[in-house]
Amino acid sequence: MIQIYHNSRCGKSRECLAFLEDSGKEFEIIKYLDDVPTFEELKSIVKKLNIKPIELVRQKEKIWIENFKDKTLSDDEIIQTMISNPILIERPIVINGDKAIIARPLEKAATIL
Repeated sequence: MIQIYHNSRCGKSRECLAFLEDSGKEFEIIKYLDDVPTFEELKSIVKKLNIKPIELVRQKEKIWIENFKDKTLSDDEIIQTMISNPILIERPIVINGDKAIIARPLEKAATIL
């Protein structure tokens, strides 16, 4: 089943959710700020995205700039940082089977359906 990691306060995430609703396909909404992924889940998402963990971090967020920007962190430490501070996870993430994309811009969502 298709999943969207969604933050309802994010305009891009709301746009992607509307796109999925209009697609007519079944999907699951994961409000990752409330239902924070486990270490293994986030590691799996990074693998499906085929990126390095740092590429999933919202590096312009105040919490990143003030606490982590100038630190050298391992991939596992970056994943743990996102779990401890889920606002740092880039959104929206759409997962379909063993593939995932960050739907920015929105048109990317169509490539995974």
